[in-house]
Formats: sequence, C-alpha cells, structure tokens
Amino acid sequence: MPDFSWMAWTLPTALFFVAIALLIALMGLWEYVAPGGGPRYGLLRFETTRGDRLFLSLLGSAFICLGFVGVGGEDANLWYGLLACLAYALFVFRFV
Repeated sequence: MPDFSWMAWTLPTALFFVAIALLIALMGLWEYVAPGGGPRYGLLRFETTRGDRLFLSLLGSAFICLGFVGVGGEDANLWYGLLACLAYALFVFRFV
C-alpha cells in the first residue's frame, strides 16, 4: 500500500474529493435520464448549462477551501469551508 503520510488528509478533505466524484457521477446520470437541461442566462449574462454550473461550483469550491486553509493555516476548520462551498454551489445553480 502506498505511503500517503506526507499528505494532509483530513475527514473534510476526503469528503470534499468524494463529493466531487459523486457530483460528477450524479450529473452524468441526470444527463442520461434527462438530456439537455435547458441552457439559461443568469447573473453572468452568458448561457450556462447544468454542466457549466457544476464546473463553476467545483472551481469556486476549490478556491473557497484553499482560502480557508490559507487564512486558518493548520488550525483551519474545514467544516465551515465545506458549508461555504455548499452555499456557493446552491447560489451558482440558482442564479448563474
């Protein structure tokens, strides 16, 4: 088994990556069941699809988590970061 002791794996970090994998799988299933998804214009004023909004949510969530780690250092409480990511993703899917 590989030695991953050099990595700072915490439960929130592992959940973040598991959530990404599950979201991509669920998005693929959703697209299979109901293709298309109806592109729309949101706050950014360009056409976005479900996949675009998922990508924007994941990209923004990565930066949110990096910001929490950057500000909080080793003592950063990533549970708050994950809650901020969830709120951001809900905002993106609703308004973008």
